[in-house]
Amino acid sequence: MPRRDESVGSTRKVRVRVRTSTSTYEGDFLIPPMRNRLSDVLNEESRVFINLTDVTINNGAEKVAFVTLNKHMIESMALVEKD
Repeated sequence: MPRRDESVGSTRKVRVRVRTSTSTYEGDFLIPPMRNRLSDVLNEESRVFINLTDVTINNGAEKVAFVTLNKHMIESMALVEKD
């Protein structure tokens, strides 16, 4: 069975799908220590950008190692199962 998250030290790495008005991104997102949920990180007022690694853009049309997204441009975000 695929795992939804994978521990990395005291952080958690989760796979997410992020939709903006122009593109869809799927990548790994690190939830830092002292945060339990993805929403905890997204609701931090001091955090303007989110970082994704191992990213596919628009359902695999493009693959990149790293993307940073302005969280104010996000229309939706969901956890996805890892293959």
